[in-house]
Amino acid sequence: MESISSDIIVENPPQEMMKTKPNDDELGFGTEFTDRMFLQEFKGGQWQTGRIMPFQNFSLSPAALVFHYGQAIFEGLKAYKHPDGSVALFRPEKNAQRFHRSAKRMMMAPVPEEFFLESVEKLVALEHEWIPRKLGTSLYIRPTMIATQAVLGVKPSEEYYYFIILSPSSAYFKEGFSPVKIMVSDKYVRAAVGGVGDAKTAGNYAASLYAGYLAKKEGYSQVLWLDAKENRYVEEVGAMNIAFVMDDIIYTPPLRGSILPGVTRDSILKLAPDLGYKVKEEALAIDVIEEAAKSGNLTEVFGMGTAAVIAPVGELKYKDDVMVINNGEIGKITKDLYDNLTGIQYGTRDDPYGWVKKIQI
Repeated sequence: MESISSDIIVENPPQEMMKTKPNDDELGFGTEFTDRMFLQEFKGGQWQTGRIMPFQNFSLSPAALVFHYGQAIFEGLKAYKHPDGSVALFRPEKNAQRFHRSAKRMMMAPVPEEFFLESVEKLVALEHEWIPRKLGTSLYIRPTMIATQAVLGVKPSEEYYYFIILSPSSAYFKEGFSPVKIMVSDKYVRAAVGGVGDAKTAGNYAASLYAGYLAKKEGYSQVLWLDAKENRYVEEVGAMNIAFVMDDIIYTPPLRGSILPGVTRDSILKLAPDLGYKVKEEALAIDVIEEAAKSGNLTEVFGMGTAAVIAPVGELKYKDDVMVINNGEIGKITKDLYDNLTGIQYGTRDDPYGWVKKIQI
């Protein structure tokens, strides 16, 4: 099932279809799309030849399984323009691995990791002029797979689309690299151990929308989820993993099957000790966090994710308890981690880990 042709057909869009590229200062997140996309079909038990083609709509049967039983997975990574004009990806092999794992968990046809990388690199190379240069901007890359077989019945599809679209984007949160406000959900949960919480599947995000809506009604940017069993231990935020700094130690929840294994999270776990910070993967109860906030031992909170990179948290709300973190200001550790990680990503600092992958343009 995993064998795949490395040939990719390129169909360039006509000149009159080429779009005007947006100014770096006018970018939102995920609202503009480049001229080309990648598409590949799985049918007859094998992957067909992939195509880079003009960005366009799909035509799917109303009976396509993705609409009824939710077989859909995706990834998110970024391309950066370095000061020397080169184009770089950040740890794309980690996304390839996770896409492969998500496909297996959702009973979908896995895309071989080496072809995932090839398809991403070829598309980005063709669209490299769309990569913005301003710090905090990037070309967001969205590989996706959906079930397309037209049949009603709870079963794995026998046909799939694997596609990639690109979006020049600014910061994920409108606040940019400024403290955001997070509300802890004490009623709804994101995922349970044994479920699909550690797969990047569309249903996880659909399940988060209502709680996110309630949070935004109260002026909060995102929801912090608690575990499904005891509704006590913090897990992750809607769009990112989470970390807490207490007594100068960085704590983050362990991966137990209900938390997405984030690429940024993994990078921070490797980077932070080299910067002199102690890190612990440890289950944290929300009441412990409340106590630490009251005593002053909770000095920083930050999110970690590809879209947001590192997002400082200035306020946590749990039930009626509003916890202001570090006077609502960016903490020293958060800033240090952000500067070092984005420096590696944007090519302004050395990369001792080999995380940056340059691509040929």
